Amino acid sequence: MLKLRNLSNFFLISIFVFLIGCSSIPKNTADGCSIFSERYLWYKHAKKTAEKWGTPIYIQLAIIKMESDFDWLAKPARKKIFKVIPYKRPSSSFGYSQAVKGTWRQYKKETGNKYATRTRFKDSVDFIGWYTNKTEKILKISKKDAFRQYVAYHEGWGNYKNYKKNQKVILLANKVEKQAGLYKKQLSKCSKSLNRKKYIIY
Repeated sequence: MLKLRNLSNFFLISIFVFLIGCSSIPKNTADGCSIFSERYLWYKHAKKTAEKWGTPIYIQLAIIKMESDFDWLAKPARKKIFKVIPYKRPSSSFGYSQAVKGTWRQYKKETGNKYATRTRFKDSVDFIGWYTNKTEKILKISKKDAFRQYVAYHEGWGNYKNYKKNQKVILLANKVEKQAGLYKKQLSKCSKSLNRKKYIIY
């Protein structure tokens, strides 16, 4: 009985450690190869999204890097009254992709992924694939165009046309475009190695 209890405790601790490891932020979020060497399962999910929606892996990573820096529990900072008293958050953005509640509901409805959660990397990259695919259809923006895809992601399809008046968005989109280029270059050096690791089940 004691052995069974110890085995049960060990099993629970192992699961806890595994979950913490899967959800923790990678050490170097600016390096695509480093990210996937730590989180190989993430590579499988990102690759699946690229195959399903046509959104390059480097675009997926660049958007997540800007939105949450790979923090699964990321939320917008609270507004402050008189610069001191914490107030409500400016939006319902949450998780890796920083998707807002309304757009996330639309994603789940249109894809049938009813159990999707914003704190799961697999669902977050699939959401980005879905969103960038719709952006291409609605605004005729290539899924390889990091700058304009991010503008549409940040501003929404309806408000995209006004982005040139928003210098902050332009600055953010430039950063995403630069980071996407870096990820693309990095991944070109380790993609063969990543694709050889076929023993991981997903």
